[in-house]
Amino acid sequence: MNLTDKLDYLISRLLSENTDYKNIAVPDSGEERFRLFQSLVNVRAPKPVSEDFLEVQDELLREMIAEKGVVNYKDLTPIKPRIYLWQGDITRLKCGAVVNAANSGMLGCFCPCHGCIDNAIHTFAGVRLRLECAEIMAKQGYEEPVGRAKITAAYNLPCEKIIHTVGPFVGGRLTDEHCEQLRSCYRECLKIALQSGVSSVAFCCISTGEFHFPNEKAAELAVETVSEFLRENQNIEVIFNVFKADDYAIYRRLLEENRAPEIRA
Repeated sequence: MNLTDKLDYLISRLLSENTDYKNIAVPDSGEERFRLFQSLVNVRAPKPVSEDFLEVQDELLREMIAEKGVVNYKDLTPIKPRIYLWQGDITRLKCGAVVNAANSGMLGCFCPCHGCIDNAIHTFAGVRLRLECAEIMAKQGYEEPVGRAKITAAYNLPCEKIIHTVGPFVGGRLTDEHCEQLRSCYRECLKIALQSGVSSVAFCCISTGEFHFPNEKAAELAVETVSEFLRENQNIEVIFNVFKADDYAIYRRLLEENRAPEIRA
């Protein structure tokens, strides 16, 4: 099957799961077809699916990621010992683990085609990720606290694992509690990475999107916390992954100014 055939097959299977979808028409263009597929996946409840579906889904997503271009962090030049800075789509990054900025439900973004990193990671990892997250949360029995982290398989992403963390939501004035919660996100992600044998972690800009943490302060806390951790732990590397040019400029300045404690190579 070519890409169009795979999309048509997956869309047909997803539409057949819900009688409310019976009047949905499949678009003609490939881009709109994928948006429909993504929307159906985004709103889909965590539940098993057939091996045939998974085989086609996995082929499709891996082809699309390969077309976007996989980036191996080892091909990047570190900006400081064991610290890298890269601007781009985190679903393209080959490393030990990427960090997902999750919500307290930890099941991914249910808003169709939303622009958040949670949506992108769940979309390109595939439907098994939401099911694994649901199983973890059912076993836990309560929502994930802010500043904590969980680790899962990465499925179709080029990284080995995904670390999900819930950052603080800043609805008004930034407080010391918000700052400590954000620091905790970075520490807990690095701790769970080491415990799981992961030797490299790519951090997104946790809480700076939908959760409204100020970008400059978030970057300061991220660089300081990560550098402190690396000074005490020699067996891990970190990639600061940013999507926006403004965030890239902030991180580059902070790292080049040596505002964080020096670490050994």
